[in-house]
Amino acid sequence: MVKFGSNGQMDWPLGFGIFMAPFHPTGQNPTLALERDLELIGHLDRLGFDEAWIGEHHSAGYEIIASPELFIATAAERTKHIRLGTGVVSLPYHHPFMVAQRIVLLDHLTRGRVMLGVGPGALPSDAFMLGIDPAVQRDRMEEALDVILRLLRTDEPVTHGSDWFTLHDARLHLTPYSHPHPEVAVAAMISPSGPRAAGKFGCSLLSIGATQRAGIDLLGTNWQVMEERAEEFGTVADRRSWRLVAQIHVAETKAQAYQDVEYGLDKYVEYFRKVAALPMVPEGEDEHLAEQLNNTGAAVIGDPDDLIAFIDELIEQSGGGFGTLLVQAHEWADPAATDRSYELIAQHVFPRYQGSARRPHESRDWVASRRGEMIGAAGGAIMSSIQKHHDEKAAKAALEAEVEAALSEGATRD
Repeated sequence: MVKFGSNGQMDWPLGFGIFMAPFHPTGQNPTLALERDLELIGHLDRLGFDEAWIGEHHSAGYEIIASPELFIATAAERTKHIRLGTGVVSLPYHHPFMVAQRIVLLDHLTRGRVMLGVGPGALPSDAFMLGIDPAVQRDRMEEALDVILRLLRTDEPVTHGSDWFTLHDARLHLTPYSHPHPEVAVAAMISPSGPRAAGKFGCSLLSIGATQRAGIDLLGTNWQVMEERAEEFGTVADRRSWRLVAQIHVAETKAQAYQDVEYGLDKYVEYFRKVAALPMVPEGEDEHLAEQLNNTGAAVIGDPDDLIAFIDELIEQSGGGFGTLLVQAHEWADPAATDRSYELIAQHVFPRYQGSARRPHESRDWVASRRGEMIGAAGGAIMSSIQKHHDEKAAKAALEAEVEAALSEGATRD
């Protein structure tokens, strides 16, 4: 069986994608920022990235996509291959019937390229504005997910009464384009609520917490929770549908990567330390942010080999591997350096975990090992061709001489 990875740790190829919240510092033109997001997804589509997950947020000024479904519909028209997921729909903010309706419509419009990622809602400020108590968000997410999956998975009418939504004999008026329905993934940070819900309902797991040292250390534990819940409820926990999100920027050298992120890393860190109530970056001195994030394991800022070492660590910490690595989209570097980072990942990191470079390497080595033999055979063939050419010329000259002699003899007799 083929093994994938720099140390041959997994029996399946690793997928690559991005997790686009997005993160745009305030003060810039938001229309142009959204256009850059769309252009980036087109760039990733051409590079061969597998998927892109688009976030939903409603406050704090940085994460400015309010409807991932609308964004996905636009991105789908500009791309050919990349799969597009909601990363994520905050279920407590929506009637679950409408979420199911929208995702089935997108499933048809994209010809099966859409994925539904769900979560309870990440920004407390969003819930505050909507008058939702953060204490009920996770319970509401699980309740809504149960209803959505019933709508997607069965033909039976769904009736459900809740303190925040109601359904009476509800059925989707379209069956999904994908069979049996679009992939559904549950977001997870550090708490076990995500793996518990994913395991219960047989969904994929989207581990956003892999961007933190504590999240990396808990990867194996969270997957164990997923497997235990899957066994309890008779579902399947498949590591190949497990996605890990990581903070990454690569350049040709680590020194160049450090120079690149001077463009915008400080603003990103400031957002998480002073605005968003999420522990995405560690506290500490701001003098050498790139070094600090690298040293704490919160990010990979370096060259492709640094990223390969980090992925190997993630595979090890996960206790058996995972399916897809998602690069968290950001503006640490300017657009050109950002595009180059993704190009380097596609050029130098993909092959290590997808096996695409294996056959060319094997073919090269096989030819090199027989170079002498093949050069000898080729040389012999060349000499044979030369000799054949000379023999043909000699035979032709002899024939011409015979003809000329015959003609001369005939003329003499005449």
